Amino acid sequence: MTTSPSASLASNSSAASDLGQEKILVLDFGSQYAQLIARRVRELHVYCEIIRHDLPAEAIAAKQPAGIILSGGPSSVYEDGAPKCDPKLFELGLPILGICYGMQLACEALGGKVGHCESREYGRAALQVTSPEGLLSGLPGETEVWMSHGDQVNAVSEEFQALAATSTCPFAAVQHQSLPVFGLQFHPEVTHTPLGSEILRNFLYNICECEGRWRLSDFAEQTIQRLREEIGDDRVICGLSGGVDSAVTAALLYKAIGPQLSCILVDNGLLRKDEQAAVISEFTDHFQADLHVVQAERLFLDSLSGITEPQEKRKRIGNLFIACFKQEATKISGAKYLAQGTLYPDVIESGAAPDGPAATIKLHHNVGGLPEQLGFELVEPLRDLFKDEVRKLGIELGLPEHLVWRHPFPGPGLAVRCLGEVTKEKLDVLREADHIVVSEIKEAGLYRETSQAFAVMLPVQSVGVMGDARTYENAVAVRSVNTDDFMTADWSHLPYDLLAKISNRIINEVRGVNRVCYDISSKPPATIEWE
Repeated sequence: MTTSPSASLASNSSAASDLGQEKILVLDFGSQYAQLIARRVRELHVYCEIIRHDLPAEAIAAKQPAGIILSGGPSSVYEDGAPKCDPKLFELGLPILGICYGMQLACEALGGKVGHCESREYGRAALQVTSPEGLLSGLPGETEVWMSHGDQVNAVSEEFQALAATSTCPFAAVQHQSLPVFGLQFHPEVTHTPLGSEILRNFLYNICECEGRWRLSDFAEQTIQRLREEIGDDRVICGLSGGVDSAVTAALLYKAIGPQLSCILVDNGLLRKDEQAAVISEFTDHFQADLHVVQAERLFLDSLSGITEPQEKRKRIGNLFIACFKQEATKISGAKYLAQGTLYPDVIESGAAPDGPAATIKLHHNVGGLPEQLGFELVEPLRDLFKDEVRKLGIELGLPEHLVWRHPFPGPGLAVRCLGEVTKEKLDVLREADHIVVSEIKEAGLYRETSQAFAVMLPVQSVGVMGDARTYENAVAVRSVNTDDFMTADWSHLPYDLLAKISNRIINEVRGVNRVCYDISSKPPATIEWE
């Protein structure tokens, strides 16, 4: 029996109905903050989904949302081809909050005028609140907000009332007099707007009349029950990688179906130092399900020989992983389902969001990469969760903190951290350097304060001097980032003495490296991984 990934079993698409139909829909107009809006809403205990901006109003109404948020976006509403929503959306009677571009779109659709502002606002601004009620209830007369716009609403119809302004933006917050439509020119979802969560709370609880029933503990119970009912007596195969995503997926399934779960670890030779032993040990300690280990290092290295293009690496690794997985799976009788630890950012970045197109930033081996001939139905219980939610869920399920808070590791493994051709020799060097980076950050007590840290083998060699002799050896980059959702990230401002220690240890202890660099790029414009 086969199915497409979009029809995967136990996706959270039914989670909102389990929680009494209380959900908010975010219409995405291309904002870098759309996922952040969804996270902020969920943090306020209301379930939230991101959908495409151009769905018909009838389709949106059929989802029975408690309210709608129109996201920001890079376009100008008055340009030809600018993304628009169905104008009938404003006739549904649902509470609508437009943010930045979303506000401009709503105001223009309802009789206002949008144009370039004389003084563009990027960064912090002082907001003067003139109507501290409703959407802005509880806010002081002046508060700090985060602006990021070159256009603004220059005029509104007489149906709109201004709620707040800045020195250069007279309509920084507005409310329609007869429709439940609100607009904010600033971004309440970012931490640079200190009272942004209060504004979103007002929208959710005062205007949308939500009760705040979204809890990860409830999600866990409902997901376990749903998995148990839908899987029945069949067997599920789950791929283990050592990361938190696969561990939480396995934990959910084990609680749901116990001995019906079989797990497969494919050692592709692209794992971190001592990864296989750690996975087996952790798995044995916390699960008692059937575990299969496939030794496939030689197969993967042969397949990657001479390959330097990043996406081609990912494709080859993904295809070979499927082949190894499928071969091992044939040894497991009665298996009908395949479980994957797909997360919401994976879906968004892969352009695989169920409600519409998104730019494909990179290929994820576990999003849409499994051919139908694999012969399993997909189980993706984490598909609509963000990384921080998965960690919290892991704690709810009783997983140990050292496993739950382990830094993420990409599906293609060290292959996407070994730039250029992948060889065993380069991987061995990279493994040792990576181990030093992580162990020193842990020793400094900064592992939990950083979100992801690792080493990257660069496809260059540089001149050095070691022992009074000239060397021409490899350069390694150290990457460490801080992030809440892995959709955006900033580089970690690690102490200089820690960076010096990491560099000194790598150069002295890892044969073949004579130079260490530190990556200070943020996401965007860079991605967290180098390939």
